[in-house]
Amino acid sequence: MTSPFPHSGAGPALRSIAMPADTNPNGDIFGGWLLSQMDLAGGWVAMERAQGRVATVGIEAMKFHAPVLVGDEVSCYCTIERVGRTSITIRVDSWIRRRTLAEPIRVTEGIFTYVAIGEDRRPRPVPEA
Repeated sequence: MTSPFPHSGAGPALRSIAMPADTNPNGDIFGGWLLSQMDLAGGWVAMERAQGRVATVGIEAMKFHAPVLVGDEVSCYCTIERVGRTSITIRVDSWIRRRTLAEPIRVTEGIFTYVAIGEDRRPRPVPEA
């Protein structure tokens, strides 16, 4: 699938299928599950950019646009927004593909901040690109 996210020329950082075990008591996909998928995707991109371990230190501007249903294919697209001395800020946009619809639907967006972590578990500088 070509990226529906206009800022990304590459494929998704993470792709997953929403399963029945991921639902809330109403039968909808639990927002926390989707948030964790976004954090995994952003963390992977941050880890690659930091060339090592990172830790999530903040989530800003989280928005849910549409529900995710059981069986939806969820794809998370990431864009590095800013690289600081020890931190990396990543925009994560999630899209779904439903079995019954041809067009992808944007379901969430958020800004995640990660800090590069050294072997001593303390912040370390992010290497130059």
